[in-house]
Amino acid sequence: MTIPQLPAPAIIEKLDYEALLASLIEDARARLAEVGIAWDVGALETDPVTIVCQAFAYRELLLRGRINDAARANLLAFARNSDLDHLAAFYDVVRLSGETDTRLRERVRLTILGRSAGGPVERYKAVAMASDVRVRNVAIWRDGRDPTVRIAVLSTEADGVADQGLLDTVRAALEAPSVRVVSDRFEVASAVRKFVDVVLRVRLAPDASQSVVADLPTVLQEAWTAEALLGLDLTASWLVARAMRPGVTRVEVIAPAEDVVAAPTEAIALQSVVIEDGRRGR
Repeated sequence: MTIPQLPAPAIIEKLDYEALLASLIEDARARLAEVGIAWDVGALETDPVTIVCQAFAYRELLLRGRINDAARANLLAFARNSDLDHLAAFYDVVRLSGETDTRLRERVRLTILGRSAGGPVERYKAVAMASDVRVRNVAIWRDGRDPTVRIAVLSTEADGVADQGLLDTVRAALEAPSVRVVSDRFEVASAVRKFVDVVLRVRLAPDASQSVVADLPTVLQEAWTAEALLGLDLTASWLVARAMRPGVTRVEVIAPAEDVVAAPTEAIALQSVVIEDGRRGR
């Protein structure tokens, strides 16, 4: 079970101001009754006791919120910023310059898994991602009993294509004496092995701006880049779904002629996106 699949931690309390206020008002009513005071104006917003209860309820809400924050700071799934840095340091993981919380969190998880008997795949992946912040993801596998460890690197730049400099950096990190298992040798390559040209024929509504068509290539490129690209097939349904923006009434996929399938260790890059005018209509 992965972290996102876990149930919400019980230590994180659900906060309810109205429930806190009601509890304080009942407590105040009981205490006043003990000294012979029948307090029956609690519903009045101008009543001094009600005002004090409201103030205390708000302060308790802030305190409980702070306790929740402290609990989150000690959980890998919720820790952020410097709290996450301290949690990562416990596992000897240091944030790279420009590294996001999400990426650092993933490296901590891989480092923990890589220390188990189930490694070294997770360990090699953690090392590869720690070598350079431009490493977005990596796939690691072996073919049969061949001792060659194959590494496919997905970059954060150039539509995911890892350049030779980045590949050399990853290889050097994996071949460090403190990392490499004696019998292993590495074959490091870019994960992007398929470049696809996309051609769509788009029909606009009569009142739609022509800028919708002009913006679509950028929209599709950005949407594709945002996906977890390793092993992701490029399908007609994906292209149609992303191209159906406000003002678009119909999308026809001209190219690719059929879905482009990616192996789990491959990534697909959109080489070009061309939008043909399908005329206007409904």
